[in-house]
Amino acid sequence: MGIVQKDAIRTSIISFVGLILGYLNKGLLFVLLFSRAQVGLVNLVMNVALLFAQFANLGTIYSTWRFFPFFRNKERKHFGFLFANLLLVCFGIIVFTVIILLSKDAIVSNYQKNSHLFVDYYHMVIPLGISIVLFQLFENHLRGMQKNVLPVFLQDVVLRVLTSLLLLATFLNWINFSQFFLFYVILHFLSPLYLFIYLIRKGELFFSLKTIQISKRFQKIIISYTSFSYVNSLATLIVVSIDSLMIAKYNGLSDTGVYTTTLLLISAVLFPYRSVIRVSSPLVSKQWKERNLIGILDLYQKSSSIGLLIGLLGFLIVWLPIQEIFSFIPGYEGGIWVFFFLMIGRVIDMYYGLNGVILSTSKKYKSDFVFTLVLIVCVYGFNLYLIPKYGIVGAAISTGFVYAFYNILRGWYISKVYALNPFRLDQAKLILAFILFSLFYYFIFIISKDFAFISSTVLRILFKEIMLFVGFIIPIYWLNLEPESTSYIRNWVKKQYK
Repeated sequence: MGIVQKDAIRTSIISFVGLILGYLNKGLLFVLLFSRAQVGLVNLVMNVALLFAQFANLGTIYSTWRFFPFFRNKERKHFGFLFANLLLVCFGIIVFTVIILLSKDAIVSNYQKNSHLFVDYYHMVIPLGISIVLFQLFENHLRGMQKNVLPVFLQDVVLRVLTSLLLLATFLNWINFSQFFLFYVILHFLSPLYLFIYLIRKGELFFSLKTIQISKRFQKIIISYTSFSYVNSLATLIVVSIDSLMIAKYNGLSDTGVYTTTLLLISAVLFPYRSVIRVSSPLVSKQWKERNLIGILDLYQKSSSIGLLIGLLGFLIVWLPIQEIFSFIPGYEGGIWVFFFLMIGRVIDMYYGLNGVILSTSKKYKSDFVFTLVLIVCVYGFNLYLIPKYGIVGAAISTGFVYAFYNILRGWYISKVYALNPFRLDQAKLILAFILFSLFYYFIFIISKDFAFISSTVLRILFKEIMLFVGFIIPIYWLNLEPESTSYIRNWVKKQYK
């Protein structure tokens, strides 16, 4: 886990800075400068653009994860692997751009009534989607080279700083909302453009068909694997996007704005573990190549323990002062229980975090499609019933519980087929610590009537976080309830002390 720890901590620090900038932008400035409908519009277009990128990549992202270790040879120009993927992506962009343009009537008929702004701006999906798919292509190639820091810095820090400047220009009335949206889309091209130039200068990208030297036998293997992974990943992203699309259709962009803004709080929980997954994914592929099941099991269990800690801790950090947090954004209070139910699924998702990577890079990758198909059918079916009845909370209940079921089912299958599971005894201790602290906190919460003796909202938030630190974080550290994290912190402290 040394490489994982080293790169994960770097990318986590960068992502943390990006997270703060993200909150400044979408959690504060967006809310202050734009209406809920406009906030919902921006987030909805981004979700659909992500869907466009997932269609247009034609599976190249997943073939990079799985097969780049086999082709990594700078002297042989990596057998033209990146250039071949770039050509496929360009083809995908052309095909799905045409499809989007031909879908105008369907979009108008579905969203004209409750989300007419989306009809006016839906064409922005195309350039935004193109920028995203190009960035994903270049980022995944760099991940295969175990160069994770640069793309994370560009996307999480540089892009968000520039977005902040754009929002400042809006605040000063130098530009209106339409102009902001246009410049916002243009900014998303800067990161892939920089990575494109960087890869050329580093001798990683060659514009010659002669460099593509992938044998026919390997081509068949790649096409077979990529086809299933592509369809499977599409279904997964549809699940992620379906909530906002259905909320916009049935409830309008205002509720979409509340729902998608609440997802920012969840991103605060997810960002450290995304760094772990980002670094671990190529290592899982490498372990499969070496047929090292013990190495995969070690990665699986350690990453699951870290994911469980991050999930439980992140949930408490946000949930304890949730009322105070939403008091700063009037009109968005409906997102409180959205956060709660979505986090149920996300904590379990983080605990089983590597199961998707393990399954998608194994010989049983085709079976993952069955699980994902079950996921998308269940989410759509429950949303169809719960959104009209309970609104955005209904969408959160549907997605949260289906995600939990999906991960447990997939984890069970991996355990059955490969005898790999994420369970370790010390994880039970961590869960017990979470339960005991929660019981203690809510006992104090009830007898103090939500800490009514503290009148200041900011001080109340601070007091709750101090309680969390003393009652949950310190015991985890001193009792070594999550060995991987505590050992890393202790080693770091020793180095600093020396």
